[in-house]
Amino acid sequence: MLLDVSCMGRALELARKGLYSTHPNPRVGCVIVRDGQVLGEGWHARAGEPHAEVHALQQAGEQARGATAYVTLEPCSHQGRTPPCADALIQAGIARVVVAMQDPNPEVSGRGLLRLMQAGIAVQCGVLEQQARSLNAGFIKRMEQGLPFVRVKLAMSLDGRTAMASGESQWITGPAARGAVQRLRAQASVVLSGADTVLTDGARLTVRADELGLDAELTALALARPPLRVLVDGQLRVPLTAPFYQAGAALVATCAAASARERFLEQGHELLAVPASNGHVDLHKLLSELARRGANEVLVEAGPRLAGAFAKAGLVDEYQLFMAATFLGSSAKPLLDWPLARMADAPALKIVDIRAIGDDWRITAVPQV
Repeated sequence: MLLDVSCMGRALELARKGLYSTHPNPRVGCVIVRDGQVLGEGWHARAGEPHAEVHALQQAGEQARGATAYVTLEPCSHQGRTPPCADALIQAGIARVVVAMQDPNPEVSGRGLLRLMQAGIAVQCGVLEQQARSLNAGFIKRMEQGLPFVRVKLAMSLDGRTAMASGESQWITGPAARGAVQRLRAQASVVLSGADTVLTDGARLTVRADELGLDAELTALALARPPLRVLVDGQLRVPLTAPFYQAGAALVATCAAASARERFLEQGHELLAVPASNGHVDLHKLLSELARRGANEVLVEAGPRLAGAFAKAGLVDEYQLFMAATFLGSSAKPLLDWPLARMADAPALKIVDIRAIGDDWRITAVPQV
C-alpha cells in the first residue's frame, strides 16, 4: 500500500535523528496512524532512554487504540534497560503493526513479532526493508558476524595522493568536506587511527561542534556520546604528551608489553594488548574486541599503511573518498600502501554515490561481493 510506504518513510526519517547518538543501540523510528492521520511519532535518542514506540504511544495517548504502528525495526520483546516495546504496543491496543525489518539481535529476532501476533495484532514485515538495513548496517553486522561495520575515510588529490613526501597533508580538502568528516566521526562508535598519522599530523580525532553543521538538538546529542578514540600503536611509539592523548581518554591497541599499562591508566587511557599478526596488531582480533564492547561502526582515519592493511585484510565495508581539485605530484604518498602485481589482483569496487561537497568531491564506494 502507498500509505504503508509513506508512513514507513516517515518512520525512517525519524530514525535518522538518532544517527549520532543511539550507540550501541540501533536507530529506530515509529509512527502511529489511524485513517491516514498521524497520531504520534517517536524516535530512539540514546541507550537507556525510552524507545521510539514508547515516545510515539505517549504522543498518541488513548487514540492509539485500534491504530496502526509503523516501526523501522522489530519491537523488542525482552527486558533490557527499558521494558519490552512489544508489550507496550499490546497494552495500548494497537490493532496493526508494520515493521521494516526483523531484529538481528538473537534475544529479539522473531520473538517480538510472535508476541504481537499471539496478542491478536495483525503484523506485516518487510516494508522499506533495504532502507532500514542500510540505516543500521553496523548494528546488523555486529549482531550477525560479531564485527563492526568498517568505514575508511581517505582524502586525496586528483592524482590519488594523500600527503606530501614529508608527510604534510593538512589541508587537502576544504571546510565543507571537513564538516562532512566531522559528521562521519560523530555517527561512529569508534574513530581509529595509527601511530604514523598521530605523530605526523598531531591528530586528535575529536568531534568539533563548530564544524558539525547540525541543529542544536542533534549537536548536543552527538557531543554527549562522542566516539571512542582508538590508536593502533603496536610498539607504543606515540608519546603520552602527544595532542591525541591530551584530547581525552583513549584506547590504545598494541603488541607491546603490558608492563606499560599502569603508565597509561594514570593518565586516563586504556592499553589493550592485541596478538600480533606478521609483527603488527591483528586487526581482525581488534575489531572483534571492539564489537564485543558494543561498537557498531568504526571510522578509520589513517595513513596509507594502516588503511592499506585494513583493505588487504578484507575488513573494509565502505570507503569514503574526499577528492580535492589539486595535484600533489609523483613523490607524494599514495592512497593505500597495497602493492599489486597484476590487474587481476586489483580489487573491484562499486561506486554507490558521488557528489560535490563544497569545492571537493565525495565518493562512496564499497567492495564488490
